[in-house]
Amino acid sequence: MDTRAKLSLLADAAKYDASCSSSGSKAKRDTGGKGLGSTEGMGICHSYTPDGRCISLLKILFTNYCMYDCKYCVNRISSDVPRAAFTVDEVVNLTLDFYRRNYIEGLFLSSGIIKDSDYTMEQLIAVARSLRQEHHFKGYIHLKTIPGASDELLNEAGLHADRLSVNIELPTEADLQLLAPEKKRPQLERNMAEVELKSKEIKEDRKKGMKTPLFVPAGQSTQMIIGATPTPDRDILLNSQNLYGNYRLRRVYYSAFSPIPHADGRLPGKSPPLMREHRLYQADWLLRFYGFNAQEIVPDDAPDLPIDIDPKTAWALRNPGFFPVDVNKAPKEILLRIPGVGVNSVMKMLQVRRYKQLRLEDLRMMRVAMKRASPFVLTADDNPQTKFIDSTKLEGILRPPPKQFELLL
Repeated sequence: MDTRAKLSLLADAAKYDASCSSSGSKAKRDTGGKGLGSTEGMGICHSYTPDGRCISLLKILFTNYCMYDCKYCVNRISSDVPRAAFTVDEVVNLTLDFYRRNYIEGLFLSSGIIKDSDYTMEQLIAVARSLRQEHHFKGYIHLKTIPGASDELLNEAGLHADRLSVNIELPTEADLQLLAPEKKRPQLERNMAEVELKSKEIKEDRKKGMKTPLFVPAGQSTQMIIGATPTPDRDILLNSQNLYGNYRLRRVYYSAFSPIPHADGRLPGKSPPLMREHRLYQADWLLRFYGFNAQEIVPDDAPDLPIDIDPKTAWALRNPGFFPVDVNKAPKEILLRIPGVGVNSVMKMLQVRRYKQLRLEDLRMMRVAMKRASPFVLTADDNPQTKFIDSTKLEGILRPPPKQFELLL
């Protein structure tokens, strides 16, 4: 099979991996000489598909051969899909050729597992090492680590890659045992812990004034497949919360399950609503930037996120006693909980109110989503809409009508 045919097959096989964002790395690499590429300024052009996936990277599998039989994966060993494998030189040459033509700004490289975990990881590292050391490539490299790879290989991968991802695949260990029994959750988390430990060591050495190499400057990420099992959103978000806390992940990506040919009977026959994936991303932002915890977003009596309303508004409707919030007096952590108010808007409020009393018009100028925010805030002009409204009536105002929601979907 020639390189063009391999590219067609292995680029298509990589489309199911969502954790390929090119953002987050601002460090400059010393590769000797002038070098090629950049991860900052104009070096990375953030281009996203409508469902939020980054398309600025050459995103391929090294091979779609795989010795594992994960039931949700189109490349599992029992699948009858056509198979192919690149050589190290082919991936290196493709990356450089595509970069020079301005098609891509970096490389996202994953792989099926061949021979064993260490052998496969060695092939991915060989690509990154060649790009960095032989071709002085300074662009973005994201490597997908192979489950069970040795600590030594993970540490070497981190010296060449801007970001590593250790995909936990499914939300819970029980889900893995059901659909991917060869993968063990403790093993996957051990890989995450090793990357985090090495990153801490490098940072501590740098604080002491030692000259240290770059090590995954864009951090590590992971991905969960959503909808392949009946696991509720509460368990998914609790899992994400623990991963952020334990391993300081940069991102958790949520990927809606896609039905595959000749699927196992334990898999659902259709994908979950894409809006569910979107709501999980919104809830994830509440965890990372808005001071919420998973138990608040998805309480015991409501284990799944509502599809027709965003998670922050849903929380506000469940907690009417928290509102209205006086935007001229409330501290930052309280302002962040107002529906329709983003982090940037809160920072503007805190700055502007030092000099004047905030009015409704000021909030509009700060790009606050007033339809959602106005029932929950008090401003200097004290608009009657901002008075407390019966939660049932308020819910009717904030939820989109069925026909409008269908258009959103």
